[in-house]
Amino acid sequence: MDEEPTESLWVRIKGSTGAGDIIAGVCYRPPDQGDGADEALYRQIGAASHSQALVLIGDFNHPDICWRGNTAEHKQSRKFLECIDDNFLLQVIEEPTRRGAMLDLVLTNKDGLVGDVKLKGSLGCSDHEMVEFRILRAARRAHNKLTTLDFRRADFGLFRDLLGRLPWDKALEGRGAQDSWLIFKGHFLQAQERCIPTKRKSSKKHQEACMDEQRSSWAKSNKKKEAYRGWKQGQVAWEEYRETVQAAREQVRKAKALIEISLARDVKGNKKSF
Repeated sequence: MDEEPTESLWVRIKGSTGAGDIIAGVCYRPPDQGDGADEALYRQIGAASHSQALVLIGDFNHPDICWRGNTAEHKQSRKFLECIDDNFLLQVIEEPTRRGAMLDLVLTNKDGLVGDVKLKGSLGCSDHEMVEFRILRAARRAHNKLTTLDFRRADFGLFRDLLGRLPWDKALEGRGAQDSWLIFKGHFLQAQERCIPTKRKSSKKHQEACMDEQRSSWAKSNKKKEAYRGWKQGQVAWEEYRETVQAAREQVRKAKALIEISLARDVKGNKKSF
């Protein structure tokens, strides 16, 4: 079966002695791209993510994704988020790159590999921001810093106005409970992103709380990658590979849920847990 064509280019940057190679990818996803081409792109991303160091940049045309809440309104955008989660990729752009939307992304599979990310204005007639960043050949050990909402600088008047002007009856008409919740959550987080600034602070306690769940998720991730290599080499049956993928995905979701429950349970006694 022929693979659907995608607008992507992949290169290998040879590392010096003792340093691994870096896989760099550039991608443009048209706004009207079909499901077949999307699936072909996701398979390329999945294969590239098995490298030790991956940097993928491009215009993916998913303006409805709220990266802070990891939610999206449209089905294709949710599938893209699922691809990102399944391959344990990090998205490092934090500001809109075109008319208030975050279309241009920088994805990596290694924390600390990409740094000094800056938006540098438009080039020529383009209405996209230029993105400048550095690939750090020896990935630095990142100091984990948590982003928290800065309510002291929040504009609650604008927040109420943004949510109040939405035609909720029309937006939720005919929707089930799950779809209605996702729509509300998406609009809520978008309004939050516009009206409530963030600040950073380190938290060793949060790192320790997450470490056990991360270790378990990483172990499942490694098993998933080993199963994928075995399947590609004909050493593992497709059913075994599929079961491993499902187990890894379930473990990641379970780890996220446990961390959220822990934060919710402890927040009254320790408001700094965030």
